[in-house]
Amino acid sequence: MKHQGISERVDLPIERIPTRWYNVIPDLPRIPERYIDNATGKPVTQEYLERLFVKALAAQESSLERWIKIPEPVRDAYKLWRPTPLVRAVALERELDTPAQIWFKYEATSPTGSHKLNSAIAQAYYAKRDGHTRLVTDTGAGQWGSALALACQLMGIDLTVFMVRASFHQKPYRRHLMETYGATVLPSPGDSTAFGRKLLADNPNHPGSEATAVSEALELVDADPGTRLAVGAFSNHCLLHHTVIGQELREQLALIGRSPDYLIASVGCGSNLGGFALPFLEDKLNGADIEILAAEPEACAPLTYGEYRLDWADAGGRGPGVHTYTLGHDFVPPPIHAGGLRYHGCAPLVGLIRHEGLLEAAAYPQTQVFDAARTFARLQGYLPAPESAHAIRAVIDKALDCRRTGREATIVFNYSGHGLLDLEAYGRHNAGLLRDVEEEDFSAPSMAQSLEGQAS
Repeated sequence: MKHQGISERVDLPIERIPTRWYNVIPDLPRIPERYIDNATGKPVTQEYLERLFVKALAAQESSLERWIKIPEPVRDAYKLWRPTPLVRAVALERELDTPAQIWFKYEATSPTGSHKLNSAIAQAYYAKRDGHTRLVTDTGAGQWGSALALACQLMGIDLTVFMVRASFHQKPYRRHLMETYGATVLPSPGDSTAFGRKLLADNPNHPGSEATAVSEALELVDADPGTRLAVGAFSNHCLLHHTVIGQELREQLALIGRSPDYLIASVGCGSNLGGFALPFLEDKLNGADIEILAAEPEACAPLTYGEYRLDWADAGGRGPGVHTYTLGHDFVPPPIHAGGLRYHGCAPLVGLIRHEGLLEAAAYPQTQVFDAARTFARLQGYLPAPESAHAIRAVIDKALDCRRTGREATIVFNYSGHGLLDLEAYGRHNAGLLRDVEEEDFSAPSMAQSLEGQAS
């Protein structure tokens, strides 16, 4: 008899929050290529990294230690929401009539609603410990910016966020959330930096991208010796901090006697896939039959359509050069509602495992992604962020494959964030107005600018 409920869940006690982060680099088939200094054409020095990142994070970026202890203040902060539950999507299984079991790691229990707080807490802690008074960062849809805004408020340091212009206008509620937490939020491109002013002079309707936002953030770092860059997805240390997800997942699967056949996550740069799947990579390298699948947007899919080569991390070529899958640092993704997935390249670690044949990828158009998200919400009750919905689209395809073959597989995906601040996009989809690529006027003044004009 098929299960008659909607879902099952596996919880861990609070004392099972991991005490260490897992560094995958020692277990990779080869060491990743060195970052390149754009000014010299040579590998970056440790001094370069320490001027870019907080010193402790610069050390983690190139560390070869397999396990790195989580500082107690960071682990204490994790108790706000960790461990996160593992939930079985029974209703979805029944709807698809699949012999597979579908489970998801529910990272939306964090105060800001996504997995991003795992690294935000750590980066803000190290910045405060080392005496920095300000961090600067980029954000796409706003999940990372929201998480870092809360983390900086908790740790008592200032934050400036460059938010991709398309999302700045499409997703005002995440911007309001960041501002409520005390962050300064600026559109990218914008008129607060020389790079932003140049882009707007060339194209007043420029939608921006993660790469333009990184360039503007780096301009502020260069101008202030006390400011450091915080990175929400790209860096090795960011993926490192998120491995608490995969470590908890291993223990939860062991409790129900299951091993994953498929590990699926959405990918923009790769923070949630990295934290979710990298703790299982050693198993795969040792012969375990695990398929790791990255779900990307059709409009911006470097793992599917890009090439593995040296490219710059930002649109202006101000930051380091890295080897990864890329569409080109000057590629401007068309506007879609999964703003967190609009980046021209992926994290170097994610690019490397793809290049080594350890990671599969699939790309989906926006309307298919929202179809899957709405189906999931109606069956399970959870409303996913557009980014997480890409993973759900891929899960449905795999579950239907299992129905055709009769395979009783275990499919696990990372539910990286909720979509309760994305209801405008769901409203457009429900009304039949959502397209695979959005077209809007991003030269329009922001709400804050309009209010300032009224006040004056």
